[in-house]
Amino acid sequence: MSLELLAIVMFAVFLVIILSGYPVAFSFAGTAFVFFMLGWLFGDLSFRTLNVLFSQWFANSISNFVFLAIPFFVFMGAVFEKSGLAERLLTTIGFLMGPLRGGMAVAVVVVGTLLAAATGVVAATVIVMGILALPVMIKYNYDPKLASGVIVGSGTLAQLIPPSLVLIILAQFIPVSVGELFAGALIPGIMLSAIFAIYAVVIAYIKPDYAPAIPKEERDMPLGQLLVEAAKVVVPPIALILAVLGSIFAGIATASEAGAAGAVGAVILSLLYRSFSWRTILDAARATANITGLVLQILFASTFFALVFNQLGGQDLITDWLTAIPGGKWGFIIVANIVVFLLGINLEFLEISFIVMPLFVPAVQALDIDLVWFAVLMAINLNMAFISPPVGFSLFYLQSVAPPEVKTSDIHKGALPFMALQTGGLILVAAFPQTVTWLVDRFFGDETVTSMLQLIGI
Repeated sequence: MSLELLAIVMFAVFLVIILSGYPVAFSFAGTAFVFFMLGWLFGDLSFRTLNVLFSQWFANSISNFVFLAIPFFVFMGAVFEKSGLAERLLTTIGFLMGPLRGGMAVAVVVVGTLLAAATGVVAATVIVMGILALPVMIKYNYDPKLASGVIVGSGTLAQLIPPSLVLIILAQFIPVSVGELFAGALIPGIMLSAIFAIYAVVIAYIKPDYAPAIPKEERDMPLGQLLVEAAKVVVPPIALILAVLGSIFAGIATASEAGAAGAVGAVILSLLYRSFSWRTILDAARATANITGLVLQILFASTFFALVFNQLGGQDLITDWLTAIPGGKWGFIIVANIVVFLLGINLEFLEISFIVMPLFVPAVQALDIDLVWFAVLMAINLNMAFISPPVGFSLFYLQSVAPPEVKTSDIHKGALPFMALQTGGLILVAAFPQTVTWLVDRFFGDETVTSMLQLIGI
């Protein structure tokens, strides 16, 4: 059996195993072990091949300074979630938007966007918003489908809006900095958030019974007091998020350093809001350890898989196939998006990133496609897959915390319009790459870097 044929069979077997629901790390490692042994039996692979496995894994993860950003940003988001800051944000912004038809839905989008920028994790955002916002919207006679759709739609923004965990993971496979990916994703993320909010308001005015305003008698807080409360609750988290991202864009701090500052800042905010407790810190630390451990486990197993797959010639074969797709650059973009979307129906972003990005990136470079733009397209695509019925993960996250009045069919039907809106957003970003490249060029372009070096005397 030729090496290339063995590589094709290896990848096909891996896809069958992982799509059957077997844990991704064990799918990677088990497939790699079996096909390494087959390659060794056929006399084409040597055990010396494995000598570099641990050094590659160590270089890509343990000694990779960028990877420190993952636990820092996850911890920052976990403190926001578990200390009650999210609940105060939703309550205050909800009453601020109360007189507006669809105001509570707009508040959910705004808070979902802020939580996305604070947590970077979809599951945390969707579950928190489902617990806090869905019962309130049902109480005020919102249509269950619209209420569910707003939550799952805005919740998936955590995959796109910096400091997204998806972007940090993608930076391990794409030869650009995390800061460039953050800068490239910011405008598309805000654009999608605005599209969701506008859609909620338009639906509320077309169908008033879908999203009524909060009754005036329940908005008993004086306007002045409400504005003061809004300033106290909204401004500090926004200031922290802007300080974290701004320090990265300005080159003052790396993503890891900014993440550490953000984690400390989240703890300080919980102290200022008098919601700090050691239980909160313990729960946040446990959530951080779980996610970080999962990432490292998958990274080790995928490194093993990639090592064997490359030795069998699979990477070169895949690159040749992808670059030969009819239509050149756009043909590849269309095929890549279809593949990622289909995988996203059954798999989470971690698995998809570790499966497809090592295969896609050489083809992206060969076709001279902007790497940051391509990464942002992939992140938006994952948003769509996360809410695609019938098995989008965000739907199950919300279903696990939804009140009895909200049926599973409501959640699935409610996701469809937001899936269509995200498709429109993907098309806009594909048609107008400037939405991605403008901030990247402004903060990371050659002229910016040169002026910064001159400023510090280099």
